[in-house]
Amino acid sequence: MREPIVFLNGAFLPEPETRVPVLTHCLHYGTGVFEGIRAHRDDRTGEMLLFRAEDHFSRMQHNVKFLNITLPLQPDELVQVAAELIRRNELTTDLYVRPLAYKSSTKIGVGLPPEDSFMMIALPMGSYLDTEKGLHCGVSSWRRIQDNAIPCRAKICGAYVNSSLAAQEARDRGFDEAIFLNETGHVAEGSAMNIFLVRDGRLITPDVSQGILEGITRDTVMTLAFDRGIASVEQRPVDRTELYVADEVFLCGTAAKIAPVTRIDGRTVGAGSPGPITLRLKDAYDAIVRGALHARPGWVEPVYGPADIPSHRT
Repeated sequence: MREPIVFLNGAFLPEPETRVPVLTHCLHYGTGVFEGIRAHRDDRTGEMLLFRAEDHFSRMQHNVKFLNITLPLQPDELVQVAAELIRRNELTTDLYVRPLAYKSSTKIGVGLPPEDSFMMIALPMGSYLDTEKGLHCGVSSWRRIQDNAIPCRAKICGAYVNSSLAAQEARDRGFDEAIFLNETGHVAEGSAMNIFLVRDGRLITPDVSQGILEGITRDTVMTLAFDRGIASVEQRPVDRTELYVADEVFLCGTAAKIAPVTRIDGRTVGAGSPGPITLRLKDAYDAIVRGALHARPGWVEPVYGPADIPSHRT
């Protein structure tokens, strides 16, 4: 197997050459901001399609401000770096791009030192979760961190300890995934995914004041629901008990895409199988990210071009 190529501080390097010092600030204190971006294969052409990459980098550009980090390039330029990274690794299957901006000082201390670094890696990734029959989720005993503790709207590295605790607890209890409540007892999100409910044909999701990530996939779902006339959308506080009486529930995120939930805390959701609104949204999402359905301008970015797809070269 060839060594992966990684983008680090302005250079494309073989992965073994991208070691970081053991005293790196982010490693000790979680002082980094990351993103997760998908590229999917268009099976009709073999092209790889980055999905909403510029929106991800724009979110990252805003969120690094929390840690006094400055990105080395503008969002549109980072999209081109991601595409070049995929090309250099000659990736032609569904994949995941992980950019990380982080504090790279090697001094002990919890302040925010001025030294920043930026890296990006791309790796093959198929299904993040097995969602064919629907997920069995459990409400976590861990509460979602509050925005005035660590900003939930940003993908800050240290905040994901909260997610790890909830996700592992869920697996230890025999669930597929966790559902967080916030400190007011309202539904927040999954361990690393946003959540939607369907009640009486209405799509309901916690609003951004409930301690959630301002998810790109969450926004995509709401846009698809509107554009395709699938359902009206309500953003509001959601009670825990609404999970048990919902007609449908699903989680969504870049890695997991749209993941139907069919049981919560041992209780059957709706009819016990992925519901019609969930499936319509899932089908539309899957078609858009693979180029089979028209997307909004700027959502889909081809990586190779017809002459440069590795399998097409002569």
